[in-house]
Amino acid sequence: MSVADALVDAADADGIDFDGLTVAAGDDGYQFRTPDTDAVLTAADLREHADSPYVTNWYYWEHDIGGHDTPRRAFLRWLEGGDDRPVPERYDALDSGHTRHWGELAVTVTHGDAAGSRRYDVRHADDVDADTDTLATYTDPRDARELVKHDDDDGYRPLSTAPSLPHGWAFTDLDGGALVDTIDYVYPATVANWHREREGSLDVDHWADVADRQTGIYGIVSDLDEDALEWAAEACCVDSQCLKRREWDRDEDDALDVPRGDGEFPCREPCSLFVAAARKFTTLEREDTREYTFELTPAEKEQIEDIIGAVADDRTDDIREADVYEGANRYRTRFLRAKRMDDHGLSGTPTYPEDHDDDGDDGDHH
Repeated sequence: MSVADALVDAADADGIDFDGLTVAAGDDGYQFRTPDTDAVLTAADLREHADSPYVTNWYYWEHDIGGHDTPRRAFLRWLEGGDDRPVPERYDALDSGHTRHWGELAVTVTHGDAAGSRRYDVRHADDVDADTDTLATYTDPRDARELVKHDDDDGYRPLSTAPSLPHGWAFTDLDGGALVDTIDYVYPATVANWHREREGSLDVDHWADVADRQTGIYGIVSDLDEDALEWAAEACCVDSQCLKRREWDRDEDDALDVPRGDGEFPCREPCSLFVAAARKFTTLEREDTREYTFELTPAEKEQIEDIIGAVADDRTDDIREADVYEGANRYRTRFLRAKRMDDHGLSGTPTYPEDHDDDGDDGDHH
């Protein structure tokens, strides 16, 4: 159906009231209102207004997209600021392309060939200014499934929302449905959960409930105490590790004192990767503390702290071999190991002294 036919049909039916456009049939003709126009028109004159930005915008959202109250429609309107900006301002932005970010994705909306239509481009945010000719291009959303399984170093990505998307690709010339499908393959369920949160219907499963449901080898995670749970959330559920914004806590009355993150999309429950990590943290927390005596220089103590920080922040690959002033430098670390470690451990102190008798016969701790 053409825009003109759809416009007249809608005016003759229930009328139109959408994004600043109002059209209604009356005894004297059709009342046509926009922020710039207020006129009574004949049917022929009304058809002449079919190329108005307000009309083509209405046609796109009501005929091409439809799906009122659906996550897809809400997400597509959010991308171009459909609920916040007037139509002329949005159309001006679409002329050159309007970009918003979703995790590590940059999504750009432009005008399509048909009146009022939109086309969508999605790529890694770091590649937003790259010439498309320099990127591998795709149009089938299903290609995203394999594309994002590994990072730039071909390492497997067990967590889909980890900030480790590979670079060098783009999905181009997508319609709205294909765009949302692509997003769902890259970041599963994030659009749906974002929409539920906006609508006030996000069902959050807190840690206590998730932990109580675990069985088998994971049943022990319910023993993780509150301090350790906060340490676990600090380790796993921050922006540097996961792009979701944590909405779950220990339970609905006991919030964790850990930043929730700044991501656009919420995390409604502890993920399977967190549960697996929590199992290991639980076993570690069952050990009693011991006192050890080490001989270290002040610089060596600070170096051990630097090494822990570099590993925790995933900076080891960024430390150059020649930068021996960096505590986690490989040569500095090998020098420390050569100086301070032997078969008994750090500074000659075994982890389990009771397994080492006085004659030097080393035992294995099990």
